[in-house]
Amino acid sequence: QVQLVESGGGLVQPGESLRLSCAASGIAFRAYTMGWYRQAPGKQRELVATISSGGYTNYAISVKGRFTISRDNAKNTAYLQMNSLKPEDTAVYYCNAVPGDHWGQGTQVTVSS
Repeated sequence: QVQLVESGGGLVQPGESLRLSCAASGIAFRAYTMGWYRQAPGKQRELVATISSGGYTNYAISVKGRFTISRDNAKNTAYLQMNSLKPEDTAVYYCNAVPGDHWGQGTQVTVSS
């Protein structure tokens, strides 16, 4: 059974940082592309960043230079380091693994003064 469990969300002020974690089980983690997506109220889910099995990364233009995706294959965990957070980053953040299109339950990130 595949499980993706996100953690690390919370309430922060603009300009602050958060690190999200996605712990995976039930998959051969090192062979999967891992991704972070987000969904703000009233909006469609959108791509934030992905990291391939070989470590190739891809970012949405809106987060490039502020967010960093990484992975630790020994811990079966993917991370999203988010710096210089803005109110428009407020959303539920979801972890994704492909192949198979597996999703976690999401973690809330709120950026507000």
